[in-house]
Amino acid sequence: MNGDDYRVKLEIFEGPLDLLLHLIRKTEVDIYNIPIALIVEQYLAYLDLLRSLNLDVAGDFLVMAATLAHIKSRMLLPASEQEGEEEGQDPRAELVAKLLEYRRYREAAEELQSRELLGRDVFVRGSAAGEIASAAAAAGILPVTFAEVGIFALLEALQDVLNRLGDQALHEVIRERISIAQKISELMSRMREVESLTFEQLFTAVTSRAEVIALFLALLELIRLRILRAEQVEAFGPIHVRRSVPIEEKMLSPDYLTGLGVE
Repeated sequence: MNGDDYRVKLEIFEGPLDLLLHLIRKTEVDIYNIPIALIVEQYLAYLDLLRSLNLDVAGDFLVMAATLAHIKSRMLLPASEQEGEEEGQDPRAELVAKLLEYRRYREAAEELQSRELLGRDVFVRGSAAGEIASAAAAAGILPVTFAEVGIFALLEALQDVLNRLGDQALHEVIRERISIAQKISELMSRMREVESLTFEQLFTAVTSRAEVIALFLALLELIRLRILRAEQVEAFGPIHVRRSVPIEEKMLSPDYLTGLGVE
């Protein structure tokens, strides 16, 4: 696969504030006392990974990178040299306020999205589903709830796969040409036969960096097309890939993929 002749445009699933919140949760740091040097390092590492995959990075991600770098530089200055700031003002204060406000809106949106359609838009006096849920709870049977995975969690899982390849991923001499459309067809064919696979299982037979990236781009494309979805039971837990729709034989044909804009 020639990295220069295939570029993916994400209808971006998430923005720079989502990435910052993801990093804060992952590193388990206090949002009111962000270790800015660590967060800047991790944020830039994500951007480098996006570029290495030929994923278009939206301008607001670059603006946030510049903002973080500016905050980092201000924090390195002695308080007496920080021009135009009130005494004792934390250079991170404005960013923290934005993150807290954004987190409130996002949590409210997620709470609304997670509600059952019946009971959110339609109200009835009672339902068999409620009785079944109550009976299951009384029997000690708890439902397993999956949540959709965002792009940053997928990138993190990809980085783990690339790290496991070790030095071989960094010293490939022969440049393979791998068709993304072929990988999309192979992935759909594979998912047609199973209910779900873990993210790691997708890459068990893959031995080169080029093939890992091609398969990952194929997965992103199928998620974008809402043919597959990536989910996990808990934050930072194992990622499961599942079908969003039944995969029919006709969907594996080159003509079908071409019709979807995949070449």
